[in-house]
Amino acid sequence: MTGFGVGRGGAGGEEVTAELKAVNHKYLEVKVRLPRDLQPLETELQRLVKGACARGAVELSLRRTAPTATGTVPTVDASMALAWREALSQVARLTGLPDAPTAGQLAAQPGVVRMEEPSVDVGAAQAAARVATVEALSGLLAMREREGVALLADLSSRLERVAQLVRQLQSLAPRAVGEYRERLAARLAELSAGAGVDPGRLAQELALFAERTDIAEELIRLDSHLVQFRALLASEEPAGRKLDFLLQEMNREVNTAGSKIQSAEASARVVELKAELERMREQVQNVE
Repeated sequence: MTGFGVGRGGAGGEEVTAELKAVNHKYLEVKVRLPRDLQPLETELQRLVKGACARGAVELSLRRTAPTATGTVPTVDASMALAWREALSQVARLTGLPDAPTAGQLAAQPGVVRMEEPSVDVGAAQAAARVATVEALSGLLAMREREGVALLADLSSRLERVAQLVRQLQSLAPRAVGEYRERLAARLAELSAGAGVDPGRLAQELALFAERTDIAEELIRLDSHLVQFRALLASEEPAGRKLDFLLQEMNREVNTAGSKIQSAEASARVVELKAELERMREQVQNVE
């Protein structure tokens, strides 16, 4: 299932933003992209995401938020400041001038104040990262849940149509034997030129035809799969892979039934069944 979530966390002056993206995937695959200072959290954050998602390709990206527009802050080199203070005092003694440099004068000297990236409070940054990830995960799951509601409605509707087609096959299957009996009797009568049809031979041919075209077992298994499919749709547990498997089994039964059926009307139902199952299979790829 697809989804997107954003979270922000702050702790001890550190701010972290987390973004979670999920797209459809047959299995669960989690990738984590972290700043160097947050690398120790990779395994923990992977476990957090895997505990909430059962299927999909999920990517988690974290970034520290810079405290300033440029990402750097002024840093004072204390030893350089003291060295300049001593140098200016020496100049004052040599020239007999007053020795009263201001803080601003000292700060203006080369090397006293430099622009550097702020030091990282690793513990605070990691705490902020955890908060941000949990918030992003909450947003992702809410989006996936909304998609799941729509998928449930669509799959339920299609499942009902599949059940309707199976019921139609159940009613059409017995007719095939009767229709074949009429065609066979007419053909035998034509070939025998009025000599009459051997009832025993006719019964034997009908028995062979009935056995060859019997789809009762396939229809029984289809009914069973439909019951299991409904139960999985109603379940609160992740069921995407199980639904995928059931659809494969249902498609196999429909193919087998289609190879046996001799009725054009029943064959049309089989074609529609295959199309409906394929649409369901595409949708199930989105189900967690």
